[in-house]
Parts: sequence; structure tokens; C-alpha cells
Amino acid sequence: MNSDFLDPTNAKGMPELADSMFAMDFLLTAKNGVRNCAVALTETITPEVRSIVRAQLEEALELHNEISKLMIEKGWLHSYNVNEQFLLDIKSADTTVKIAGMKLFPDHTSRLGMFADLDH
Repeated sequence: MNSDFLDPTNAKGMPELADSMFAMDFLLTAKNGVRNCAVALTETITPEVRSIVRAQLEEALELHNEISKLMIEKGWLHSYNVNEQFLLDIKSADTTVKIAGMKLFPDHTSRLGMFADLDH
């Protein structure tokens, strides 16, 4: 990864990285939904409301399960192998640091497509 944010070589592997990041965000959101439903279940009083919240909790658990299975199949989550997950997390952190180190807004921004405007 070089420092030129317009260089197409920097996009190599980005769709896969983006997909895995979106899936992880979705997984964390689903996990938060499970947590919120569980808390709501402890706060309900009436049997009718408790039944509704319990059904929502089961749906949230199923969604979390589906997302987890997809991520495991794609190799984006290694919930049964801590060492592999650790390596994946290190790679993700390294990529994040590289992207953060890119100069996304260079001092000279006059560009025509992918070619630098050398006149300015």
C-alpha cells in the first residue's frame, strides 16, 4: 500500500475487507440486539409483553447465529480457533494503520482522472 490514495493498487482486496468489516459491524449490532432484548425481558411485567420480547430475543439470537455462520464460512471469523482469529485481528489492525497513514488529502489536489496535474 503506497501513500497515493488514488492509486488503484491500493484497492486490491478492499471489497473483501469492506465486506468483512460490514459483516462484523452487523454481527456486533445483532449481539447488541440480543443484549437489549435480554435486558428488556427482565424488565417486563405482563405475560403478553414477556411473550413478545421473548420472541424478539429468539429472532435476535437466530440473526446472530446466521451472521456468525456466514462469517465463519467466508473465513472472516474464527470463533473456534483463537490463534487464527488473533492473526486475522492483527492483519486487520495493520491494514487500519496503513490506511490511517495514507495522506488522503494531499496538499496538491489538482488531478485530471488518475494523472497528476504537473502544471501547478
